[in-house]
Amino acid sequence: MNMTAEQHLARAAQAQQQGRRAEVVAEAEAALRIRPDHPIALNMLGMEALARDDATAAKTHFEAATQADPKATALWLNLAKAHRLLGDDAGERAALESALETDQRNLMSLIRLAELHERRGELAEATPRWAGVSALSQQHTSPGPELKAIFDHARDFIAQRSRQLSDALADGLEKDFADASERDRRRISAAVDVMLGRRRVYANECFGMHYPFLPADEFFDRDHFPWLTELEAQTAVIRAELIELLSSESAGLSPYVAMPPGTPENKWSELNHNEAWSALHLWRDGERIEEACARAPQTARIMEKLPLAGIPGRTPTVFFSILQAGKHIPPHTGVTNTRAIIHLPLIVPPGCAFRVGGETREWREGEAFAFDDTIEHEAWNRSEVDRAVLILDCWNPHLSEHERAMICRMFSIADEQKKV
Repeated sequence: MNMTAEQHLARAAQAQQQGRRAEVVAEAEAALRIRPDHPIALNMLGMEALARDDATAAKTHFEAATQADPKATALWLNLAKAHRLLGDDAGERAALESALETDQRNLMSLIRLAELHERRGELAEATPRWAGVSALSQQHTSPGPELKAIFDHARDFIAQRSRQLSDALADGLEKDFADASERDRRRISAAVDVMLGRRRVYANECFGMHYPFLPADEFFDRDHFPWLTELEAQTAVIRAELIELLSSESAGLSPYVAMPPGTPENKWSELNHNEAWSALHLWRDGERIEEACARAPQTARIMEKLPLAGIPGRTPTVFFSILQAGKHIPPHTGVTNTRAIIHLPLIVPPGCAFRVGGETREWREGEAFAFDDTIEHEAWNRSEVDRAVLILDCWNPHLSEHERAMICRMFSIADEQKKV
């Protein structure tokens, strides 16, 4: 009587429970003769190879299993273990990162990757992984002894890294603190405490860096930005370049929201890798995008003359933002209140509006405004035509020149510490 692959695997599972390892191998191999890429059979052979300390054979079986079922997190973890036993750090890292691509919140993947980075002395890479482990530990109210020890280590590791950053900031900012005014010193001290997680801020909601005690303006007073009039005067030039771009065979636009594989469902999922909200960046995270600027040279030259924010590796950011007809950007908050966001509306059909906090405005072509994007805001286009806005960032007008310099220094020190 001919048996199916599943029947062989059922017999293999029974033999596995009873400790008859030779039968496990025989039945799994029989299943593979019927279906050579069966991931369960391959995984069984891999586990049996591990049991007899043959990590090389185990790696071969697990590699085949992950190829057959790349969405199975457990298979990637088994492959990572085989690489670890073989002393192959690169292979282990690749397998663990593949596991996280199936689920960014998989606890064991985060633990093993954090351990790998720490073992290699890659403390900057280990820090966010141990932070993820620490965050997930809150879901485990009664962990076993082994898991509790891991959670304790994660918290201790993060605390130690925080102390190192604290010491570096104290040393690096010592002269700035001495020279700062009372107001500036109070603000930068609070900012350091926020960076180190020692202070809670009861104001704007920032995705990243929150700078304390700045007024929580929804839309900033236009008087803070006298240069907006000069920008508005260039609307026709900027709009013409954008229209030419949009009419070209390839406009160079890409989805604004691009989350990594394995990210849990959230408010951005509908827009993820979706051209419903797309952008063409001229500057991004402080870096000028030469190819994009070459396609909109007049706009780039206009931007170069503006007092944009300047934090190396973070700002300025300048981009054309396209919101397709009938689409909605959900309520959200930005990264840091150290900047103000400027909108210059270029193409605005009726039915488009923008809410920041408790105030809603309709865009008007050629009329720029500034707002604090760390206050909840959203946008919608209820028309049948795409909406286009030029977006750029500048410093929050309530920051002093000295504060701006100290903020740049603070981030520079923090970035250097990531390399330690």
